[in-house]
Amino acid sequence: MNKKKLHVKTGDTVKVIAGDDRGKTGRIIAVNAEKQRVTIEGLNMVTKHQKPSAQNPQGGINKVEAPIHASNVMLVDPKSGETTKAARRKNSEGKTERYSKKTGEVI
Repeated sequence: MNKKKLHVKTGDTVKVIAGDDRGKTGRIIAVNAEKQRVTIEGLNMVTKHQKPSAQNPQGGINKVEAPIHASNVMLVDPKSGETTKAARRKNSEGKTERYSKKTGEVI
């Protein structure tokens, strides 16, 4: 499978537009471009059962963030606080930059 760039990257603030956490916003902590999935801080929590080990002799049940498909999140513009689509263009030095389709400003 070819590795395609996503419209979001680690550190972006995004809003979930589909699924159980629809309407919630959070910061991206991990991106898997190959599987087109993003992990958002504090969202899409799942329960993981942990077997007792040397590091964790007690074991137990932990809540961890599960990845969400990138198509189910929308970028939040850091300046305006509204959701926007991101696009790429070359700036005057020829370097690629992301910009907001709504405002035209660089993200």
